[in-house]
Amino acid sequence: MGMPFGGRSTAIKLQNGGVWVLASTPLDDATKTKLNELGPVQRVFISLAKFISSPTAAYSRYIIGADAVHHLFLTEFKTAYPHAKLIAPQDAIKRHDNKDLKFDGAWGLDAPGTKYGFEDEIKHCYFSGLINKDVAFLHEASKIMIHADLLLNLPGTEQYSKSSASGKVPIIGSLDHEAWLHPRFTWSMGINKEAMKNAVKTVDGWDFQRIIPCHGDVIEKDAKQAWKDAYKFLLDSP
Repeated sequence: MGMPFGGRSTAIKLQNGGVWVLASTPLDDATKTKLNELGPVQRVFISLAKFISSPTAAYSRYIIGADAVHHLFLTEFKTAYPHAKLIAPQDAIKRHDNKDLKFDGAWGLDAPGTKYGFEDEIKHCYFSGLINKDVAFLHEASKIMIHADLLLNLPGTEQYSKSSASGKVPIIGSLDHEAWLHPRFTWSMGINKEAMKNAVKTVDGWDFQRIIPCHGDVIEKDAKQAWKDAYKFLLDSP
């Protein structure tokens, strides 16, 4: 993105022992090691940061992207886990440099309500009205909502804890979920306000207690209120 926001990939160990991964950062050794501790990768979702699992081909099922701009490392993940299914928003597929990369599903192209195989544990909501075409995910057992760019919680203190850089940039670099600017920022990102409102209200109806964004610190408490605050203009509209 050209700014030092920091990034995060998020992994969930599924009930069958496989691993669901929202992957948007480089697949480095630390990421592979952490994912290997969790189990075989079954789902890799494209977004931003770190986690991934062992190359047990028989168990690898899914690799997935969380929005249109978090696609840079899809080929990297698919190469490491060739038997995983790869799913991302249609706009991410269009933007990805490797045109030979085969996708098994595409939000925005597949019919609404399409099932990808993880819905017993993880809900998903596609934001067709958002400029970045984000997908929100809810891991129901842990009550954690996961996404790429729907809600920023900057600066990324945790993400830059091992770096000499501060991760701070003027104005937007301090855009946390309590900032006055945030609801105005989210409003401006909506290119179809009606579709945006419907998706925002769908996520608002989910039961979550924490939010894991790609950019910034994890929201550990009052996550539902953080969501309501960030999208108050859409939630309050008729």
